[in-house]
Amino acid sequence: MKKKLFITLSLLLAVFVLSACAGSQFECEDEIGCVTYGPDEPIRIASAMVISGPNAELGLDSQHGVEVAVEFRGQIAGHDIEIQFEDEQCNSEGGQAAGQKIVSDPTILGIIGPSCSGAGVPMSQVVSQAGYVMISSSNTAPALTDPDAAWNPGYLRSCHNDKVQGKAMAEFAFNELGVTTAAAIHDGDPYTEGLARVFADEFEALGGTIVEFTAVNKGDTDMRPVLSAIAAAGPPELMYYPVFTAEGGFITKQAKEVTGLEDTILAAADGMISDAAKAAVGEAGEGMYFSGPDLSFSGELYEKFLDKYNELFGAPKSVFHAHAFDGTNMLLDCVEANLVEEKDGTIHVGRQALRTCLYATENFEGVTGTLTCNEYGDCADPKISVSQLIDGEYEAIWP
Repeated sequence: MKKKLFITLSLLLAVFVLSACAGSQFECEDEIGCVTYGPDEPIRIASAMVISGPNAELGLDSQHGVEVAVEFRGQIAGHDIEIQFEDEQCNSEGGQAAGQKIVSDPTILGIIGPSCSGAGVPMSQVVSQAGYVMISSSNTAPALTDPDAAWNPGYLRSCHNDKVQGKAMAEFAFNELGVTTAAAIHDGDPYTEGLARVFADEFEALGGTIVEFTAVNKGDTDMRPVLSAIAAAGPPELMYYPVFTAEGGFITKQAKEVTGLEDTILAAADGMISDAAKAAVGEAGEGMYFSGPDLSFSGELYEKFLDKYNELFGAPKSVFHAHAFDGTNMLLDCVEANLVEEKDGTIHVGRQALRTCLYATENFEGVTGTLTCNEYGDCADPKISVSQLIDGEYEAIWP
């Protein structure tokens, strides 16, 4: 009898232990799935920027912003944070390849990037379909947050929408410079075409005339045929070409050689605000204008951020480092708010929970302002300024 009682009690104890163990096991109920990190495993995110070629300074500037944010954060729930760096090459092929490489790794929680809108369109498709989340620090093309164009679930951005930048540049040209005729040039990229189109539409709405809306091809070096056509159509008082470094350099230099454009005011955008762009335009760029994000940040957080950036990487290389810093902190805040931690230190994060948290971001106090996301991922507190290249330096002149 005693033996039977002992066996019965032993079996009951075993059932109790097994039940307790089963009860402690995490069951993912997230509709997209969960990412799990063991007690000693780092939380993993990706940075996907253009870090090679003529536009590398644009991407490296943002990548360093990501690195500073991770440096400040240290750990989350006792886990280090690891960054996987990818090069999106500022084109659609590079964006798709970088996206596919990232989503092939189930341990990556989210992505900061890409730099270029042309890479953002295919990357956002790949990332969305895989259930991941991404926050771009410099994709400004309006289409990327337009549900009737190129928006995909899981895509957000911490930078401005070019609907804001294009309107600001049109107002500066018409109201501040007093020009009434202009031409706009793009290269077919979603960023360049979208920004040029908004500028043109807003300039005409103010009462100005667009004498030519045209395009060059990426990789072209001889811009004279396009520039000659613009001169013949106008010539315009101002020419706005929100393209990237290489093409922008050729347009700037060759515009000075085309009859009729000698006195035309030249203006570009944030894709050409870098040391590489200054070298590309050379002396021909002296006095030209550039629209882009207003970098007149202030406050303790910005000073702390800038001190660390300078310590680690030297002076900022372009204009979206602070937007990358803010985007990274938004992502990490949502990771921290939505993780489930087990007693042994294992953590789980739901992918849909992460998306939901990011789209619900409201009154996030960042370096670039107070960010609040709408349902399609426009999160920026958009502030635009215009700079002028004076003695080889970008000088903010408006507002």
